[in-house]
Amino acid sequence: MPGRVVVVGGGVVGACSAYYLARAGFAVTVLDRGAFGAGCSHANCGYICPSHVLPLAVPGAITSTLKTLFQRNSPLKVRPGVVLANLGWFLGFARRCNRRDMLATGRAIQALLNSSRSLFDALIRNEKLECEYETKGLLFVFATPKHFEHYAHTDELLAREFALPAKRFDSSELAALEPALKHGQAGGYLYQSDAHLRPDRLMSELRRVLTGLGVEFRENCEVTGFVKHGSAATAVRTKAGDVAADHVVVATGAWTPRLNTELGCRVPIQPGKGYSLTMPRPAVCPAYPLIFEEHRVAVTPFASGYRLGSTMEFAGYDATMNRSRLSILTDAAKHYLRDPLAEPVQEEWWGWRPMTFDGLPVIDRSPVMGNVLIAAGHNMLGLSMATATGKLVAEMLGGGQTHIDPTPYGLGRF
Repeated sequence: MPGRVVVVGGGVVGACSAYYLARAGFAVTVLDRGAFGAGCSHANCGYICPSHVLPLAVPGAITSTLKTLFQRNSPLKVRPGVVLANLGWFLGFARRCNRRDMLATGRAIQALLNSSRSLFDALIRNEKLECEYETKGLLFVFATPKHFEHYAHTDELLAREFALPAKRFDSSELAALEPALKHGQAGGYLYQSDAHLRPDRLMSELRRVLTGLGVEFRENCEVTGFVKHGSAATAVRTKAGDVAADHVVVATGAWTPRLNTELGCRVPIQPGKGYSLTMPRPAVCPAYPLIFEEHRVAVTPFASGYRLGSTMEFAGYDATMNRSRLSILTDAAKHYLRDPLAEPVQEEWWGWRPMTFDGLPVIDRSPVMGNVLIAAGHNMLGLSMATATGKLVAEMLGGGQTHIDPTPYGLGRF
């Protein structure tokens, strides 16, 4: 018999977990230390991208990373003090930079991505979500012939190992496909399987649906631990009082390590700060969402706006806005686009991505509380993996057969 589930974390993973749990008959309460949907789920680039099967830990990643660290405006920034304080995480990442681990991780990532892509179609259709969902694909753009030709090896790998071929466009074909680009780009690859949406609109729509399903929301409710009885949690302890629970889902993203002691395990997540700028659509607006692979910057055209995003900053739990990171976004847009910016800038934003060193999320039970399930560490793919994760969480708590094998996401791998 379904009972009461407390979902800790009101981001997209927590929201999708609440949705599938409520649909399975559980009574659900969502707790968030801030406002629902206000964290890393608020202003990311909105990609639902089955193309992103490869983790960051790939052969050669350490060498390429070291080269970028000394560049003034590198899209990747790592503070030396963060490395020294979290040496185990960075050594774990280094050990994973080999072909065997890359392929194994990629297959586990792909299972979640492919499931989520299909589930998003059904969720948006069935619940009539107004979130500017489009299924045009995702276009990788290359400025130089060297990088364009080098990416052909990645494209071949994705096609061979993951059945993910892209449609290749040379310079003239790319100019015809996407007139918003400046002439002279070397070429591009279009992943037609991908989709995008506006994340803040998705979160507001999910709240509407969840409210209709009887889900309770408690915002500005910081969780400090659990009330335990034997090997189970009977309540979630918050600064506003205890919240009784038959089951708990911990979907706290980058904040999860703060609960390690209470959870009885080590969840190796580092906050990787990403940035975005949101503005009106420029006069010459891209038709496709774009990734400028050489600059590691993404562009998303929404029906109601336009967003530049990306970069990665390992700066610990630094909650300040590093404005120099925003210039990386605008400089890249100016390099590639005929009409790169529009006024006024409506939002300057940053968020902490929950980065695991192996690139996989944790979807597993606490080793000391069997009724507490952790669903965190989705790296840069929280939105892309959210629906599959939510469905898997509901299946695991319901005790039935799971539509995805949860083994690769277990805590035992650490």
